[in-house]
Amino acid sequence: MPHATAMTSTPTAAIGYYGTNPWVRTLRLVLGATQRVWPSLGARAAYRLFGTPLPPKWLSRRHAPAERDWHRERWAFEQGELGLYWPRVTPEASDAPIVLLAHGWGGHAGQMLALADALAARGLRPVLLEMPAHGRSSGSFSNLPQFARAIEYVSGRLAAQGHRLRAVAAHSLGANALAFAAGRGLAAERLVLIAPPASPYEYTRYFAHVFGLREATRAAMQRLIEAREAMLMPSFEPAAVGPRIAQPTLLVHDRDDRVNAFADSEAYRDAIAGAKLVATRGLGHRKVLQAPEVLRSVADFVADPARP
Repeated sequence: MPHATAMTSTPTAAIGYYGTNPWVRTLRLVLGATQRVWPSLGARAAYRLFGTPLPPKWLSRRHAPAERDWHRERWAFEQGELGLYWPRVTPEASDAPIVLLAHGWGGHAGQMLALADALAARGLRPVLLEMPAHGRSSGSFSNLPQFARAIEYVSGRLAAQGHRLRAVAAHSLGANALAFAAGRGLAAERLVLIAPPASPYEYTRYFAHVFGLREATRAAMQRLIEAREAMLMPSFEPAAVGPRIAQPTLLVHDRDDRVNAFADSEAYRDAIAGAKLVATRGLGHRKVLQAPEVLRSVADFVADPARP
């Protein structure tokens, strides 16, 4: 299948994400045997594993935002529900513009708390979205298209309720989903993409490398994803979504990110008119969400409507 070539990271990215532990080695052996003996079952098993967030969501629940500071709402979504965390604010602050914050694959709402605090300090109202099959949201299986639909749905519902959506900021796969949603007319004034992956197609290759999948199995898994979601993977590439994004966009990416390559954000920057890229070093994929210089850059960009 044709695909973009912007992404330049290596299979070590996926290894860095999934890790090298006995479970990974066991799954690799099981999938390897299954694809040889029963190829169609091997593809379905790979599809299921690819859509299962790791680490399991119950491990992240201890990092949930504190109830004394945040109120959690459950919103019906597709066949399940999403969790949204709203800050407990004074009545006069309840009309402040909203910034929706979304985590990435295998993440949770607690990862966005530092950024939420920085935005609240600038007079904005952060709302944390917990993606399907993550944290306290329902389900055990999800994927990039569903992430995008979740962002579209929550943003649209917030707008319908009369809220002003100043920005949406998302990390990793959440940022990939945000870019796609923005290209479809997302109701947000600004976008912040933090460490996004550029190519879901490439990530299927890395996944296949980690778990020892043949190309025929990987391709069959991709066809399952595309058929069931009625979307082709190239439609999520920067070259496809970037020209359709109209909002001012800020990208943040660490040059030492071992999960998603810095070149991925460069591809988005080049595809989105007027996009700005803030480069850091030594923070990796997750610490970038905590670094004071990153929090300051994002807060400045979101809080100042006049900032280009």
